[in-house]
Amino acid sequence: MDVLINVLIVVLAAAFLWSRFAPTKGVSQITTAQLRDTMKSKQPGTQYLDVRTPGEYKGNHIKGFKNIPLQQLAKRTGELSQDKEVVVICQSGMRSSQASKLLKKAGFKNVTNVKGGMSAW
Repeated sequence: MDVLINVLIVVLAAAFLWSRFAPTKGVSQITTAQLRDTMKSKQPGTQYLDVRTPGEYKGNHIKGFKNIPLQQLAKRTGELSQDKEVVVICQSGMRSSQASKLLKKAGFKNVTNVKGGMSAW
């Protein structure tokens, strides 16, 4: 019986971790090198979003990225167009992944997460 409980705990923990860290269905992933190429090509209609805190953003940010902290994003999605691509970055890629999930659930069609975030920039 103890073995069964231990197996169940391990399975539940694995499922929880997978749900938190697995890429969101329908969210593209790009590297910082691909981001540089995308920004150089100046694709019309692309929205660039930095979900770090205002302090982090002020300390160092990429020109053209709008700062909406992750904690405020749910209330401020109206500042973005759902019909245009949204490229999301944070410091390491974790918050931008959460933001990407939030945007997909809010009805955004084309969401791209920058892997590695500003740390890889």
